[in-house]
Amino acid sequence: MGEGLEDGSRTMERTLEIPVSIVPTEAIRAMRMIGEKRSWKMRRIEEATMVHRWAIIVPLARRARVLGLVVEDGIADGLSLRSWSYVPGSAGRISFVSFGIPEWFDGEDWRRFLVEWAELLPRCPWKWSFMERSIIGALLPEFRRSRKAFSREGINIKSWKGVADESE
Repeated sequence: MGEGLEDGSRTMERTLEIPVSIVPTEAIRAMRMIGEKRSWKMRRIEEATMVHRWAIIVPLARRARVLGLVVEDGIADGLSLRSWSYVPGSAGRISFVSFGIPEWFDGEDWRRFLVEWAELLPRCPWKWSFMERSIIGALLPEFRRSRKAFSREGINIKSWKGVADESE
């Protein structure tokens, strides 16, 4: 009959894509710092993704450069982070991160990793300034999606304690 996945040859993973207020290099740097601290072997990836930019009333498909890291050993083997940014309208840049979370890392290990990753960032990843929101487009749904995604993953979005907060 049909073939199943019982032999374990294919790993299952969950993909989580979140709009963030940081640039891709900051997202990658935070993951690299965690990996180095835990002695994970990692490799860089460079890809492209399709994004839609609105010009007047017509959506234009464009490609955005994607930077990322993939963990190749340890408890997080298979964990990946991809990040890109683009200009959705006439001005203002918005960034995204996409995590590939292997099934064996999902759960408490993943939540702890995400909390540590968010705390290593130079600013709160789910908050944009009034000026940023005004330039990008104050009514874009990405701002709310970001808060909801972090909250669903177990992050307390009411209080962010990052590296920047510790220096004050």
